[in-house]
Amino acid sequence: MKKSIGPRTILYPTPALIVGTYDKNGKANAMTAAWAGICCSRPPCVAVSIMKARYTHGNIVEKKAFTINIASEAQVKAVDYFGIETGRKVDKFTVSGLTPVRSPLVDAPYIEECPLVLECRLLHTVEIGSHTQFIGEILDVKAESSILNEEGLPEMEKARPILYGPEKGNYFALGRKLGKAYSIGKDL
Repeated sequence: MKKSIGPRTILYPTPALIVGTYDKNGKANAMTAAWAGICCSRPPCVAVSIMKARYTHGNIVEKKAFTINIASEAQVKAVDYFGIETGRKVDKFTVSGLTPVRSPLVDAPYIEECPLVLECRLLHTVEIGSHTQFIGEILDVKAESSILNEEGLPEMEKARPILYGPEKGNYFALGRKLGKAYSIGKDL
């Protein structure tokens, strides 16, 4: 029997992503966000929801661009740090030792050390309540060659992305593969 626990922000899995932006003076900034995901196939789009008080919120509004950086397990401390500190007060890149790289396509930095990066042009803004949802059209995906398969596509098992457990605020590693999508269910 299921027990009601009320309305909460629980959805599994939840990605732990780093959103890259520039401020109005061109200073690179990054913040951790978990309220995000793919929201459209054509055009390819990703949505990320950010509280209005966050430094990154204003940067996206100003520059109309952002990057989504998918860090690996090895970068979990930096991912957490980018969610703890504000770019208004410190240069998170200097402290973390990670490298901002100017995107050739959008007015936002991506993180050199992250194995997978989405470069996004702001397409829509939706005011929801405590958060604004920014929908970005993915203009390019950059991937480290070490995480690509024979078809030239990223492999989750090689990228080793970080997952977030919102109910207790924990980070998790990726689990095991269960089967091939659009195939495993055909036996039913």
